[in-house]
Amino acid sequence: MKKLLTLVASVVLVACGSSTDDNPLTLTSKFDGTWNIHESFERNSDGTITYTSIPWGGLVGSMREHNLPVDWSDYESITVEFVEPVKAAVQLVVSGKLKMWGKPGVTSLTCYFDGQDVRNIDEVAIQSSEGEVLKIKQVFLTPGNSVWESTPIWNGTCIFGNWENGIEIPADRFTELKEGDKLEFIYEMDKSNPDVTYWQFKTIYSSTDKTLEGNNNELNNWGCANVGESGVYRIILTANDVKELKKHGLYANGYYNNVSQVNLVRKVTAPEKVQEGS
Repeated sequence: MKKLLTLVASVVLVACGSSTDDNPLTLTSKFDGTWNIHESFERNSDGTITYTSIPWGGLVGSMREHNLPVDWSDYESITVEFVEPVKAAVQLVVSGKLKMWGKPGVTSLTCYFDGQDVRNIDEVAIQSSEGEVLKIKQVFLTPGNSVWESTPIWNGTCIFGNWENGIEIPADRFTELKEGDKLEFIYEMDKSNPDVTYWQFKTIYSSTDKTLEGNNNELNNWGCANVGESGVYRIILTANDVKELKKHGLYANGYYNNVSQVNLVRKVTAPEKVQEGS
């Protein structure tokens, strides 16, 4: 009988230990707080989280280990999956500097690191633009060993203002473009007008009214992407984006952002290491 109880206990321990959070890439269990006292969250028996949010609050996960920030340089991205499509726009924020926006209806959101500095990550937050109940299935990291190379394709000063100015980049700057490459905008939010409470980018194939596909999950009904604090805005290019940019070039403008540089960020293949004695 004693052996039987031991066997049953062992089975129970194995079963309890088989949850997805046993995978070191799964971060769901680390989300254990909110940025605002008027929010709440609940862990469900299936491992999901029900988060009752307020506008631009935040469900927060501490990524620290031994009270120190972690290094995610060996990873390609972080993804949050929702149990059901979100009703309002959502945002994934990594250490307050890397951000990914998703429009209403998305079921997942991925923030790619692609060469950005992710050596000191302390927390990740999931936000909603409106007060709603978000059901979060899981949050996880994706491994990667890619090397990214950034090439400037436009330099200058473009003050968008209230859709007054834009950037034109001719098709010949996109000759070597490939699917999966990224457009990178270096910008600062223009806070000269105290009445402005949001900031936007709109990117189209030049001389057309068609927006790029790569940031479609971020676009509102007018084809505009809301952006956060000053820094970097990136768009992952689809096969159709590559085709159309090579044909038409790019036109970008927006609402109260000042752009100083546009880069093409491309994945490069690292040379294979030569084994000693070969």
